[in-house]
Amino acid sequence: MTEIERLTDIVIRFRDERDWKQFHNPKDAALSLMLEAAEVLEHFQWKNPKEIEEYVAVHKADISEELADVMYFVFLMSHDMGIDLADAFVKKMQKNAEHYPVHKAKGKHVKYDKL
Repeated sequence: MTEIERLTDIVIRFRDERDWKQFHNPKDAALSLMLEAAEVLEHFQWKNPKEIEEYVAVHKADISEELADVMYFVFLMSHDMGIDLADAFVKKMQKNAEHYPVHKAKGKHVKYDKL
């Protein structure tokens, strides 16, 4: 069993023990994913780089909990839709490498169609 499969099993067991599958249709799971991602973002809102550095040093545990909430919905959605998350990730990184070849993208922050 891979680590992704182990973590997914934890999510599904948690969900199923509470009989929450009835609430986890793709739309509502996607909405929840976005809400959790917004909670990650909220930690950084209105802070300059120096403030962010100081904030992260003190609030790393809080941020990690929000990131874990994001992962919960990523694992849940990939499970429920039959998506092999590890395979999807590898394929997407290969696609990103094609869009952002090192010789064109290194040190640049523009979208691939502007390289």
